[in-house]
Amino acid sequence: MAMLDKLMESAITDTDVLRALNAQGDNFACPRDVDFLLRAPSKEKAVLVSGFINDYQFGVATLLDEDGQYSVRVVINTSIQQHAMLSMSGFMGCIGELFGLEYDGWGCTPQVRS
Repeated sequence: MAMLDKLMESAITDTDVLRALNAQGDNFACPRDVDFLLRAPSKEKAVLVSGFINDYQFGVATLLDEDGQYSVRVVINTSIQQHAMLSMSGFMGCIGELFGLEYDGWGCTPQVRS
């Protein structure tokens, strides 16, 4: 049940991010790089998850080392329509849960309508 709770909580948070981007005039249909962040308890876990994501081409994963704190940054070039973002975010949450990492959400640069 814990994973279901995390998915529901993530959907609420993701919708809040989309509302904030909408308030800035974002064009959700315009593709852009979207960053997802997974915080790892160790370098080994970060390397494992980064390799998994890259091997199966779920995105472009990069290992981050900030003063001995390891994370995996995953970049996916995509539109940010709600159904797509909630699915991708939920998937990243599931990867985090399966491998023992903390999924810390996503972000992107707004693409303003012209």
